[in-house]
Amino acid sequence: MGECFRVRVEKEQFIFCAAHFITYEGDKCERLHGHNYRVAVEVTGSLDENAYVFDFIALKHLVRALTDELDHRMLVPMHNPYFRLEADEREVVLRYRERWWRFPREDCVLLPISNTTAELLAQYLAHRIRERLAEQNYFPEVLCVEVEEAPGQTAIYTWTKSAK
Repeated sequence: MGECFRVRVEKEQFIFCAAHFITYEGDKCERLHGHNYRVAVEVTGSLDENAYVFDFIALKHLVRALTDELDHRMLVPMHNPYFRLEADEREVVLRYRERWWRFPREDCVLLPISNTTAELLAQYLAHRIRERLAEQNYFPEVLCVEVEEAPGQTAIYTWTKSAK
């Protein structure tokens, strides 16, 4: 078995406060509510010429930028089969059966996911991190993103290079 190097960033600044609701069991929809989400990121790979897996400072800036995009926003899933979504430059309207919600567009983040579960938020963040790392010509062996929606409730998404 070969050697394995990992770096992990988990800081107080990697928190985003956001509102959401999810659908579940096909015919239920939660009430609108919010969480103080916390994010941690772990990158596994080979050491570079500086003996880094990846620069901690650069990784912290990247994670902070992504969590800032979600902070103090309404998280809206674009691909939920139970919601009817209407969005323009002014507002976002969501409909679920006889219930509906209307939000200013600037207060929403439209996410390319089917539900705003912690699991899918972790996957979404991992994909965004991978895109940003690829822009820097860095391709980790493993990328792990954790999203804690409340103390003791954490979802973890792990991407491995072999899973392309």
